[in-house]
Amino acid sequence: MSALPASTPSCEVSWFSALCDDDYEFLGVPDKALQSSWEHCRNIVLGAEKGGFDRILLPSGYSLGLDTIAFAGGMAPLLRRLKLLTAIRCGEVWPPQQARQLATLDQMAEGRLDINIISSDLPGETLESAPRYRRTLEYMHILRALLNGQPVETQGEFYNLSIAPPRLQGYGGKSPLLYFGGLSEAARETAAAAADVYLMWPDTLEGVRDVVTDMRARAARHGRTLKFGYRVHVIVRDTEREACTAASRLVSRLDASTGASIRNRSLDAVTAGVLRQGELRDRADSEGYVEDILWTGIGRARSGCGAALVGTPDQILAKLRAYQELGMEAFILSGYPHQSECDLFARHVLPHLNHASLSRFD
Repeated sequence: MSALPASTPSCEVSWFSALCDDDYEFLGVPDKALQSSWEHCRNIVLGAEKGGFDRILLPSGYSLGLDTIAFAGGMAPLLRRLKLLTAIRCGEVWPPQQARQLATLDQMAEGRLDINIISSDLPGETLESAPRYRRTLEYMHILRALLNGQPVETQGEFYNLSIAPPRLQGYGGKSPLLYFGGLSEAARETAAAAADVYLMWPDTLEGVRDVVTDMRARAARHGRTLKFGYRVHVIVRDTEREACTAASRLVSRLDASTGASIRNRSLDAVTAGVLRQGELRDRADSEGYVEDILWTGIGRARSGCGAALVGTPDQILAKLRAYQELGMEAFILSGYPHQSECDLFARHVLPHLNHASLSRFD
């Protein structure tokens, strides 16, 4: 294993709790033992804290799995160090009430809460991309102001409000960090104007470089700076051959129709980000690799984050450091099954990364 260079910059390293029925031994083959439940998802989170991760992403869905905010409220008192990255879908809850809800959760977590903003269609709704992101931008501005303890006076396209902040604000009087991702023109402009951390799904090194360059320029035009995060799956084994074998085994029982059904059941199934994941699959070689150790097979049965880093601890560590050199300051990782892959990464890779949480209090 490569030694940790003294000059290696710090990065935030997070794991993922499969709240939306997204856990498998064989991709696309349901397993009752891995279905989202309080016990199963709680154990993933507790395993991530024990393993030394900085944060846990709690995703949000509608038709599958557990409610994110309710789950986060149950977990907060059980954790001593691990931070929560709690996903919300903008528009599902009236913004002032959402701010009060999140402020309460932030107090329960003693400041270890940040928010993954999702701009998707709401259950039963179809809204074109541009207005949907305009709604999201209004929502983010309102949420941040109220969580910072500031009054809101706005007459927007979607929200007309004249309201004082609730008594309860973000922990320490500051709003949680807002993590946000999206590749469309509207999504990029929303992130540049209002996000703290811009999240990317898997891409080639060249693709990552291009997006970071573009987003830095957009944020500068708004008089802002962004931090950058990278969401990807991992399959780490002692040898490259073992890792590739594990990847092949994961999709060995997946048929095309099942994969298509899983990809299309998400409210986010047709977005620029999802289309980019499809492009990477189309460009991949016969084994599904689009670049050194970047395997797109996961995307055969997933609408969102559709690729994995597959390799030895040294190979995965080198790839993560390459992403760091391009500007990545946070990694959100996952693997199948989530508990066992979490343990493997925690034992074989995490100790060799210089890592710590991003914080609103820096």
